[in-house]
Amino acid sequence: MKFNKQQWQWIFYDWANSGYGILVVTAVLPVYFKAIASENGISATNSTALWGYANSFGTLIVSLMAPLLGALADYPNSKRWWLNIFTWIGIAMTFALAVVPINQWAALLIIYVLSVIGYSGGNLFYDSFLTDVADNQQMDAVSTTGYGMGYLGGVLAFIIFLGAQLTGGFNGLLSSYGIAKFSFILAAVWWVIFAWPLLRHGHQYHNVQAVTDPVVDSFKRLGRTLYHVKQHRKIFWFLVAYFFYIDGVDTIFTMATAIGKDLGIETTMLMLVLLMVQLIAFPCSILYGWLAQKTSNRLAILVGIIIYLFICLDALRLKSLTDFWVLAILVGTSQGGLQALSRSYFGQLIPKNSSSEFFGFYNILGKFSAILGPVIVGFVTQLTNKSTVGAASLSILFLIGLIIFLMLPRLTQETSD
Repeated sequence: MKFNKQQWQWIFYDWANSGYGILVVTAVLPVYFKAIASENGISATNSTALWGYANSFGTLIVSLMAPLLGALADYPNSKRWWLNIFTWIGIAMTFALAVVPINQWAALLIIYVLSVIGYSGGNLFYDSFLTDVADNQQMDAVSTTGYGMGYLGGVLAFIIFLGAQLTGGFNGLLSSYGIAKFSFILAAVWWVIFAWPLLRHGHQYHNVQAVTDPVVDSFKRLGRTLYHVKQHRKIFWFLVAYFFYIDGVDTIFTMATAIGKDLGIETTMLMLVLLMVQLIAFPCSILYGWLAQKTSNRLAILVGIIIYLFICLDALRLKSLTDFWVLAILVGTSQGGLQALSRSYFGQLIPKNSSSEFFGFYNILGKFSAILGPVIVGFVTQLTNKSTVGAASLSILFLIGLIIFLMLPRLTQETSD
């Protein structure tokens, strides 16, 4: 499929914030935080739990705001304005991570939470722009390409960071902590450069009618949507399934590095594993789009959920670096495809003029679910003193999501009858 200019602008926003996703959320900050926490007398088990709790709190804030923010963004020329607000919050807080003193682990977590708010809030409006840049027939291809290019952008940003890591901080110019801070600055600069086209030129084609008091009207619209939820039963049941399975996906993404450290895997090797995951995820995300076009969006999503269920169950035997590599490669095959097709599946279901409002509910369920997963991992890890058991406990989320998603056609049939 040939993409137009605005579709490429939208796709490159995923490229832009991919540096934050891999460097801050996944690869560097978890290790950096655990090192600082250890120096301050916090055990490895407790620092893993604290990292999970911080991720949960950041997503909670955005989740509570998401429906109202989404409804506000549906008014004419509002979506790009809100996208700019949250994107710049995320960028500023990512820069700020580099200036926190290394003995201030609590301040580091607070700034990280604020960066998560900016990142997650920006993604709400970015996702809702999908209905403005693509029609129903184009959504699967555009959405999966966005995820695929995001992984490729993440790989390039990661390679730059890896250059600093493998050369000992550019031949001694940076300390080990300096390398980590360099990665935060890199992620922020990467975000600014590649997000700018959409931030500057993003055009909103679908909107609700302008009103004199958009805040009051947004609350009324949200109330009407919730009151008439039976009219959107297919959307409702998809969101319930999504709530569970995407929680597992997000939790594995945010907790993987911390679990790897608990297994005794060296930081450099963890970086190489994560690089391979990104390289695999780039073509596999696009492959999921091809599978959806050749079969169905629903079948491709089911394949992704089943693969993740196997990953969680297999985590119980996770003991060596080889085991970690195998599971990481499996994550790479399905992570982007499952997320991208869930987004496009939802985009095809919802009314286009209220896309931001509905993506607000999509966000609140997706992000609010991400509070549950890290808490489960943190609690089970502390209870058993084994982070692998904590990872395996996520299988229940994928199983529930799978069962509900399998029931969705039957529920839809009942509704249509």
